[in-house]
Amino acid sequence: MKNPYLHAQGKTIVDKHGREVLLRGVGLGGWLLPEGYMWKFPQAGDRPRKIERWFVNCIGEEDASRFWDAFYRHFITRADIKAIAKLGFNSIRIPLHWRFLLDQENKIDEKHWSILDDVIAWCEKEKVYVILDLHGAPGGQTGANIDDSEHDFPELFTHPEHQELTIQLWESLVRRYKDKEIIACYDLLNEPLPNPFSQYHDELVSLYKRLIQRIRALDPYHMISLEGSHWATDWAIFTQKWDDNVLYHFHKYWNHPDQRSIQRFLDKREIWNVPIFMGEGGENNKEWYIGTFGMLDDLKISWNFWTYKKMETTNSPYSIKMPKGWVDFAQEMEAGILTEKSKAMKILWEYLENVKIENCIPHPEVSDALFRRPDILFPAVFYAHDEDAKINESNRKNIGFRIEDHREIGFVESDQDSPNFSHGQGQSWKKDEWLYVGVQSGDSIRYHLNSPKRQSIWLGLDLTVEDTAIITVKIGLQSIQTTLTTSSRSSHSLGKFLLIEGLNPIQLSVEQGKINLISLQAIRVE
Repeated sequence: MKNPYLHAQGKTIVDKHGREVLLRGVGLGGWLLPEGYMWKFPQAGDRPRKIERWFVNCIGEEDASRFWDAFYRHFITRADIKAIAKLGFNSIRIPLHWRFLLDQENKIDEKHWSILDDVIAWCEKEKVYVILDLHGAPGGQTGANIDDSEHDFPELFTHPEHQELTIQLWESLVRRYKDKEIIACYDLLNEPLPNPFSQYHDELVSLYKRLIQRIRALDPYHMISLEGSHWATDWAIFTQKWDDNVLYHFHKYWNHPDQRSIQRFLDKREIWNVPIFMGEGGENNKEWYIGTFGMLDDLKISWNFWTYKKMETTNSPYSIKMPKGWVDFAQEMEAGILTEKSKAMKILWEYLENVKIENCIPHPEVSDALFRRPDILFPAVFYAHDEDAKINESNRKNIGFRIEDHREIGFVESDQDSPNFSHGQGQSWKKDEWLYVGVQSGDSIRYHLNSPKRQSIWLGLDLTVEDTAIITVKIGLQSIQTTLTTSSRSSHSLGKFLLIEGLNPIQLSVEQGKINLISLQAIRVE
């Protein structure tokens, strides 16, 4: 029978009509499983159970319950899903917490499931696919704050009753949503078993197999997403295929945005002829976003950005304003000093207003970086991963980035030995962190720029010229040739180009001489 849902077909994901779909999505972190860092909370409030206890201690159980009911309804609304679609994302990943879905007797919490129902219905209307992600399983699959572990230990793998409850929870999710075309896949466990708990790999494999068997008894069609161990970076547990409709899933944070960093996943795609998915990555700066997510697009890897909205940030699409008194509230939490109830109520109810999208600060430059759209300052070392990426020479100097391409890559103004791609707070590269790519006579290099519509841009280059150089820049049928004289670092305006809707390759060729290209800047011309 023809599969009526998104499904794996060879190395690609296709819809019911057989059309290829590349998932480009955003994760809804900090919502149904609140992570303390997104709330600017200290270690004393680093996970849901700690936050919940503190709120009860400060304002009482009844008002704390009122807070959470409002929070779940305010944080993600129909307006958020509309905004996500408008930004260009075609999917969301919803991190689920088992304690959100089940009540204290481990029965379905219909009030909470209705929230999930609403979001899925909004996604159907906006044509945004949904990935259901069990981020916090009973007992904890990770043994850390991110799965709300009670004892910082992955008790899911040492308590059979937790495993059975996890299976039953997935069965309930599948029964409820198996007829929804908008469901992209079931992401069975988020980031199971970091290396300190690798002794439980056999238990993870056994649980994955049981989950697949029980899910397939109910739903033979939807994709299942399987994450490797150790923060979803180690696929050693995948020694054989357990199902033919699987999306193999890895995460990527704070490392080199180059093909070598993900080659092991690409190799598995080739050997097994399966689709792969970068299901969580972000918490970095715009430069890293351009390099990482652009690479994933070029290599036809579906992806999901982490995360959509958090407090006082510049590296997510939306920033929540910090309520007045929040710093003191967090400090009192860390010190174990109860905040006076009226003060805590005022702070928390201001937060409830601030999480609404209409009260958040938008950062469209984040999604522009993810999708490589103007306005954009494009680091030159993030040239396209295509047939022109590599050159035949092997003796050009390189500081350890994209070395498989044999291109000259170095620091513009630094004697550092290796680049730093870890900027967790979103801070842009400092002057001494910028890199260049050397392009000499006879070389060509290509960049990929996306445009949501037909529009004009102004294009400029930042570079140094070692010898008088003649370069040609082409976008579509448009071509500009210019002569550059020997100079230190300088900016050069190439003028106006017309972009078509969709992908616009920018081809730069050096006809004579050599340049060290640092960045390209594309600015919309209204």
